[in-house]
Amino acid sequence: MTLKTPIRCAVVGNPIAHSRSPEIHTAFAKQFNLDVHYDRILADRNDFNDHVRGFFAQGGTGLNITVPFKELAFSLSQVRSPRAELAGAVNTLWLKDNVLHGCNTDGVGLLNDLIRLGFNPKGKRILLIGAGGAAKGVVLPLVQAQPSLLRIVNRTASKAHELAELLRDQTSVTVESGDLTALDGIWDIVINATSSSIDQQNPIAGALHFNDTALAYDMFYGSEPTAFLQYCQQAGVSHYADGLGMLIGQAAESFYIWHGQQPAIEPLLASMR
Repeated sequence: MTLKTPIRCAVVGNPIAHSRSPEIHTAFAKQFNLDVHYDRILADRNDFNDHVRGFFAQGGTGLNITVPFKELAFSLSQVRSPRAELAGAVNTLWLKDNVLHGCNTDGVGLLNDLIRLGFNPKGKRILLIGAGGAAKGVVLPLVQAQPSLLRIVNRTASKAHELAELLRDQTSVTVESGDLTALDGIWDIVINATSSSIDQQNPIAGALHFNDTALAYDMFYGSEPTAFLQYCQQAGVSHYADGLGMLIGQAAESFYIWHGQQPAIEPLLASMR
């Protein structure tokens, strides 16, 4: 009897021991009775390309890419999705017809989590804090969801202006930009895409104003509300969420790309929480 070879997938990063991707993808695979073997790969900038090429040369199916290699994965990809092109970063790799494909699933993960929470961006006024890699990874799916306004604010205003200009070529949605003081207006959804929550810092100093049913969302996740979410609570926001649902959602999109199956997120989100 011939034994079926497990489907090999992995995540590449540095550091990597903390990654919850193996746990997530193993749980997804169980939903479809798939034999998926998902590893962590520790790399550095000198051997990242070798790890990627070696993985696929040995019959690997898919790679997730985490910090600090998303830009390197972008450069290595021979075919890139529009989401990856705008982000300038790739977090999902796969080989098709001996051609390396790259996508960025972060934005789909965020969008699906907002919808899961009952906050479809369509027609909403959205404030996005940050214009770095995390923000670039999510803006295209956000504007494709047709909000009434997307305003990007960043400590360095020029970066916010540059990202807004790129988006205006992609959408008819009103896209504004400014520095971290450009907070005027009443917001339906406010998203923190900066790294401030890693150090439990609130990225903004000015006053935020929310509508009665608004959502504050931090793309960072943890066991306690971040400094940003605490600030928004004090400012009177009625709903708030961290990025755990986005983490699982972007993994679900990668899983779908590799295996053609769309996993259920809610059971895993409940158990991980």
